[in-house]
Amino acid sequence: MAESDEKREREQLAAQEGPAEAGTAPDGMELDAAQAEAAVAGVGEQSTGDAQPAAQQEVPQEDQGAAAETEAREAPAAAAQAADDAREEAASREEALNGTAVAENATQPEGEATASWIDHPSFEPLSAGQIVRGHVAQVNDDEVLVDVGYKTEGRIPLHELNIPRDKKPSDVFQPGDEIDVFVIKVEDAEGTILLSKRRADYRLVWEKLERHFKSGEPLEARVTERVKGGLLVDVGVRGFLPASHVDVRYVEDLEKFVGQTLRLKVIEIDRQRNNVVLSRREVVEKELEAIRQQALEALEAGSIVEGVVRRITDFGAFVELENHLEGLLHVSEMAWSRVRHPKDVVKEGQKVKVKVLSVDVERGRISLSLKAAQPDPWETITDRYQIGELVTGEVTRTVDFGAFVKLEDGVEGLVHISQLAHRHVDDPTEVVSPGDQVTVKVISLDPKARRIGLSLKEAQEDEERLRTSQFNQSQRETLKLGDVFGNLHELLEEQRAAERVESSPEN
Repeated sequence: MAESDEKREREQLAAQEGPAEAGTAPDGMELDAAQAEAAVAGVGEQSTGDAQPAAQQEVPQEDQGAAAETEAREAPAAAAQAADDAREEAASREEALNGTAVAENATQPEGEATASWIDHPSFEPLSAGQIVRGHVAQVNDDEVLVDVGYKTEGRIPLHELNIPRDKKPSDVFQPGDEIDVFVIKVEDAEGTILLSKRRADYRLVWEKLERHFKSGEPLEARVTERVKGGLLVDVGVRGFLPASHVDVRYVEDLEKFVGQTLRLKVIEIDRQRNNVVLSRREVVEKELEAIRQQALEALEAGSIVEGVVRRITDFGAFVELENHLEGLLHVSEMAWSRVRHPKDVVKEGQKVKVKVLSVDVERGRISLSLKAAQPDPWETITDRYQIGELVTGEVTRTVDFGAFVKLEDGVEGLVHISQLAHRHVDDPTEVVSPGDQVTVKVISLDPKARRIGLSLKEAQEDEERLRTSQFNQSQRETLKLGDVFGNLHELLEEQRAAERVESSPEN
């Protein structure tokens, strides 16, 4: 008797419940929270027999206005509370029904099936357009079945799997794999859920790209093809990497990047136009900046480093050091002597050894010196020049009080205007001009003051005395030879005379 009453109770409950969005019904459709709450209330009323259906209850006329006002005021809180109560009552109902089902199954003949909604008392609510995670249940040649926690398994048709044309479903999916799927339709004509992995992948890819675009974080992508103006990359959708954004410097051969996986930054995105533009240059620049900063902090003033001249300007040259650091070699630090233009000392691409003069970490500036990395010629000047000796050099410039003569790199001497000639000179250009090669005499030397006094007129006097001395010496040597040859001539004449006497007939 009790069993028949319980059956009638379930039949009445099934008749009252209809299709909705939350909860479950015997036909597999979902119930919303209000209907689930009403169904639970119906079970309580029928079991006690004291309450009437909600539709049959009457509300006094005078209380309707106040009730409506109170309901409107408390609607948000009441809705949340009602949802919580519905969930609790639904859980209680499911527990009670499970207990009833167990008791009924104990009395049922073997092989008789129970209602499906009792076998599956709770399911995740599904609606078209959402993305859910499930596990692959079965892999067929034309479809894949996925368990998404619903009463039936979802079906992904072959054209919605998003696999290469030369692949079979079994090449990509295995039972138990966890995948994200897009719900196309709930309860299709075959009574299953229609799913799509292709649409889920597409939506998730764009959501991922939008996150990376907003955050600026790089992502990894494989280069698939070389095209005009850049490269195509696979980021789930087709992305474009312009040639100007492949590296920090211009890359002539882009073909070598095809097949490589690169770290890229999303710099432009347009979902409606299916357009994604990426940059490797910005990622590399950021990485290099971090390396440069560390190297800059480790670089010490006074150290000798090697570099390559990259650019030459009127005021100096920029030298690239290790770890992509760049320093300025000012024209005043290129040589110990005066430099007219940096290109007279260095050339682009030339390797140089320079000394670090200063490092400004905050401003990222490095000052370099080429001459400081070389020995100071004035430290050993007395080993090469002595007072009174004649030396040769080039006139570099003239001033009102004389002319400067370059003897070697870093060593210039002054020929005072009074030392230019034996006559009075008003303007040094009357005697010499820049570029002239001259012989001068060292008349003073001060290594500490880095000064050498030179004389052009004394050098000319010495040269004249030297020429005179050489002439006189040659004359003396000529006279000596004349005396020798003169005596020899006399001896020869005497010998010939004696021979004539001896050969005469008289003798």
